[in-house]
Amino acid sequence: MNYYIVGILLFITLFSPFTKSEPPKLDRPSNETEFIHGNSKPNCKAAEPAKGKQWAVLIAGSTDYENYRHQADICHAYQILKKGGLKDENIIVFMYDDIAFNVENPRPGVIINQPGGDDVYEGVPKDYTQSAATVANVFAVLLGNKTAVQGGSGKVLDSGPDDHVFIYYADHGATGIIGMTDGLIYAKDLIDVLKKKHEAKAYKTMVIYIEACEAGSMFQGLLPNNWDIYATTAANAEENSYGTYCPDDYPSAPSEYDTCLGDTYSVAWLEDSEMHDLRFETLEKQYKTIRRRVFTQDLDFNSHVTQYGDMKLSKEFLFTYMGTNPDNDNYTSMANSKPSGFSSASQYDAELLHFWYKFHRAPEGSTRKLEAQKELHRKISHRMHVDHSMKEIGKLILGSENSTMMLLKTVRPLDQPVVDDWDCYKMLVKTYEEHCGSLSRYGLKYTRALANMCNAGIKMEQMAVASAQACAKIKP
Repeated sequence: MNYYIVGILLFITLFSPFTKSEPPKLDRPSNETEFIHGNSKPNCKAAEPAKGKQWAVLIAGSTDYENYRHQADICHAYQILKKGGLKDENIIVFMYDDIAFNVENPRPGVIINQPGGDDVYEGVPKDYTQSAATVANVFAVLLGNKTAVQGGSGKVLDSGPDDHVFIYYADHGATGIIGMTDGLIYAKDLIDVLKKKHEAKAYKTMVIYIEACEAGSMFQGLLPNNWDIYATTAANAEENSYGTYCPDDYPSAPSEYDTCLGDTYSVAWLEDSEMHDLRFETLEKQYKTIRRRVFTQDLDFNSHVTQYGDMKLSKEFLFTYMGTNPDNDNYTSMANSKPSGFSSASQYDAELLHFWYKFHRAPEGSTRKLEAQKELHRKISHRMHVDHSMKEIGKLILGSENSTMMLLKTVRPLDQPVVDDWDCYKMLVKTYEEHCGSLSRYGLKYTRALANMCNAGIKMEQMAVASAQACAKIKP
């Protein structure tokens, strides 16, 4: 659902105030059930109880009901870790916490992560919510710096040299960027934090899972293989990731929901972890299972789950990081097999899908429908503004109508980070927003062009002049 569907939605909202048309039909990949796990208890020794403590940091970076799925993913992860035996004192949760009791939530106080699923919100620690769910607090928590934390519970990752750490993040991302409620986490800054943690000998081993578009760009060319850190990402450094369990998907969110319940990569590892005795499943096996389930043959809905860092750690058992639920001791693949693929919508389009269904399902002639129409129109208008301004900036700086698209298609080798000069990259993002308004979640798709401008030697002054000229007559 890219420009074609955006165009359809724009036509509807502009020229047909209360049209009874059908919602956009996405060309979804099909689902065929197959057994993807095999025997979860091979003839091998089970994982020994981990020495040291098990820690987890769970981060949902987004706000607003249209991003329901990110907080649902994080809450689900908490339930798995809690059932696995991790202590609340060692689980730190970041989420804005504006979903469970949102006026749009059809089940107040309840969050689900799959059709027919249990409530995953109950009991989740509210460590860093609302104004405390910030970039600065994420870094302070990861570094174990209690004095730097502002607000929240004050819990930090106070891990030691014998401890095992699991970090899981879900939200929107882009080229070398993942989002938080108050700003952006840049890959170089995250790597610097991990380097400090490594040099302080503040963990024995660490595993990181990231759900975001272009999530691989957070580690590509940056994460060494000798820091005892193993990471997997929902997509490589240039791909979208995808929401799932959306309205009219198969399987679909319940009819009263107008938003996606989960994300493909996240749901894949969460459901896999729920089904297995994690004393017998390695990180490598879960990586392969997730990669197989997320990958589809439909190139419009395709991402490659990717791994980075210390590959030796992939041989370790999940139990070391997540514990295991005793209820999974008698797991059989026949009883618990899952579909091999997902129906899905890109992270960018999942947001628009929510606003479409909100408009489509509102009663004809109602104030609710009129407000939903206005909201959808605002979202589409903002996308058009970002598209136009980015195209104009590329033309003004590089002299060609197609400059921005060419920069978006330029991909660096796998052993190189997506940008060399991170300060330049930050300044170009900041300069654009000063002159043209917020990039927003949708506009993040253009950050690769900005990164490649830095790689091509474009200076902040050039960006400022071009942005001011491109956006002079456009109200951000």
